[in-house]
Amino acid sequence: MRRLTNSFPRLCLATLICLAAAGVSAKLPAASDEAKAKAAAAAAKTAWSDKLAAYQLCQAMNRVADGYRKNAKAEGREVQPAVDTPACVDPGAFVPPELLAVSAAASAPATAPVPAKK
Repeated sequence: MRRLTNSFPRLCLATLICLAAAGVSAKLPAASDEAKAKAAAAAAKTAWSDKLAAYQLCQAMNRVADGYRKNAKAEGREVQPAVDTPACVDPGAFVPPELLAVSAAASAPATAPVPAKK
C-alpha cells in the first residue's frame, strides 16, 4: 500500500505536465500584416545596429593601432609595417524599410501594358 501512495503524487504531477504541454503546443494564429511589418522593421534596425557597431569597432581598432605605432616609434622600437585591411565602411543613417519600399517604387519606371495580339 505504501508504494501506491508514493506514486499517486507523481502520477498527478505527470498528468498536469502533459496537460500544460498540450496547451502550450496549440497552434498560434497567423501573424497580421502589421505584426509582420513591425518584425521586418525590427530586423532591419538590428541589422543596421550591427553594421554601426562593426564600423565603430573598426575605427577604434585603427585608433589603437595608430597610437601603438606612434608610441613605439617615439620610444625607438622597431615597428612592423601596417597590414592592409579593408577600409571602415560607414553604414549611414538608419532608413526604415517602409521608406526604402516607397523610394524603390518611385524610382522604378512605369511600364505600359502590352496589347494582346488578335
